[in-house]
Order: sequence, then structure tokens, then C-alpha cells
Amino acid sequence: MSGLLPSATERRPADDRGGDLRVIPLDDDEAARLIRCLASDTARSTLSALQRDAATASELAEDVDTSLQNVRHHLENLLDAGLVRVAGTRYSVKGREMKVYAPTRDSLVVCVGEAVDVDGSIE
Repeated sequence: MSGLLPSATERRPADDRGGDLRVIPLDDDEAARLIRCLASDTARSTLSALQRDAATASELAEDVDTSLQNVRHHLENLLDAGLVRVAGTRYSVKGREMKVYAPTRDSLVVCVGEAVDVDGSIE
């Protein structure tokens, strides 16, 4: 999802989980978007719940103990910030298709100062 966001962030291979390492300077617009997104207790609780297991919005609403509308709002913000992705779909007992959300596989570092390259050189 982070590819949808305008950003000058650096992407590097992080580990064998298939994710990238995103290094974002604190003064970058993307860092501001992330900080705003994670300022909410509900957003952080939602992201934490997804770290344990992928879930639908209704499952998250129950897990986080808030309304479905509130969870959907925070999921949209988390999607826009590149912290959450749609991992698949599931069908409800009524036969409705529901999105299943999961955290992105990226590791994220917000740094103060200049971004440092993998070999230690300053960009």
C-alpha cells in the first residue's frame, strides 16, 4: 500500500519475511501521516490486534470493543499510511464478501536527522 503514497522514503530488503525496511525521516510528509494515524488509541489497538491475527472489520470491532464504523475509519487511515493491507476476502454467514485485513510485511523506522544508507553513508 505504501506505493500509493507520495514519498521519498527508502526501501531496502528487511528480512526473510518478504517485507521491506522503510526508513522515513521525521520531517517527511509520510512520517506526519503515520504519527497522525497512530495518535488514536483505537488505531493502535486495531493495528495490535492485526499483529496477532488477520481479521475482518467486524471481527476487529468486537476485538477492540468499538463500533464497526469507528474501526472502518481507522482501517482506512492505516491503509492510507501503508501500515495495513487487504490480505484476502472471507464470506459472512449471510454470504456477503468481507475484506480481511493484515499488517504490511514492512519494517518501519522513523528517524530524526539524516537517513543513513545500509553501508552507513549519509544520504
